Amino acid sequence: MHSDYGGVVPELAAREHLRNLLPVTRTALTEAQVEAGQIDAVAATQGPGLPGALIVGFKAGQAMAFALHARFVGIHHHEAHLYSPWIAADPPQAGFSQFEPNVSLIVSGGHTMLVHVESLLKHHVLGSTVDDAAGECFDKAGKLLGLPYPAGPAIDRLAEQGNSRAYDFPRPMINESHDDFSFSGLKTSIRYFLRDHPSLLDDRKAVSDRSASVQTAIVDVLVTKTIRAAKRLRVGCITASGGVTCNRALREQLADACAREQIHLRLADKSLCTNNTAMISILTKQKFTTGFKDDYSDHEILPN
Repeated sequence: MHSDYGGVVPELAAREHLRNLLPVTRTALTEAQVEAGQIDAVAATQGPGLPGALIVGFKAGQAMAFALHARFVGIHHHEAHLYSPWIAADPPQAGFSQFEPNVSLIVSGGHTMLVHVESLLKHHVLGSTVDDAAGECFDKAGKLLGLPYPAGPAIDRLAEQGNSRAYDFPRPMINESHDDFSFSGLKTSIRYFLRDHPSLLDDRKAVSDRSASVQTAIVDVLVTKTIRAAKRLRVGCITASGGVTCNRALREQLADACAREQIHLRLADKSLCTNNTAMISILTKQKFTTGFKDDYSDHEILPN
């Protein structure tokens, strides 16, 4: 639906959320063989995200909890991503008995950050993007290369046939000691490169080489800064989640780097990398298990 526009259109997203929410809810209850009256808690993503899409799910969750006399909880979706690598995906269930302190990379279309997770439900942000997120850079670079939206998966496919060292695109902030990211400069570099070499747009082999080179530049930054943070904090485990974690090169290079440094790696299952309700509900259950008492019945969405 959004591909014709080259990106997510907030109003269309909100309308589709509204159109699909009740049928999906009914399907979930049917497949789980659960009656609505058996539910004692309802959770919904409170943010961050697109306001229109968030408000549909959040207000529907509050209304459902009110009607069922159930507790209602708003969940920060980055916090849920932190714990998705500890979920067994089929069927989704928590594997927190295996939990160990870690540095977590959350990387998606809207967010790129490193988080130090000291223990279950105790964590703090080490750094985040100061401009474009990695997934946003993938999509904008792909648009410049003439690829369809979303461009991240297309770049990943093309990169398999390309030479990742064909073009030397910059790796912003890769040598900085802090844990922040920046990808706007890489995007600008690609734009100027294509402006100065317009004939390459029609060269099919060059498209694969450029895709591989762009992907490698982004992945190099993500892997280097993640490994550096884990070593500095003397943490023996790294986790990764978010939509960009589906990227083949990122998964492979993180695995290779962790093996070299003898760091344990846990990657979210691909089915749980993008935003999903399994991670929201499993985190909610964990919060209740540890005595969570907050009441979100009258809270509002927090898009930022």
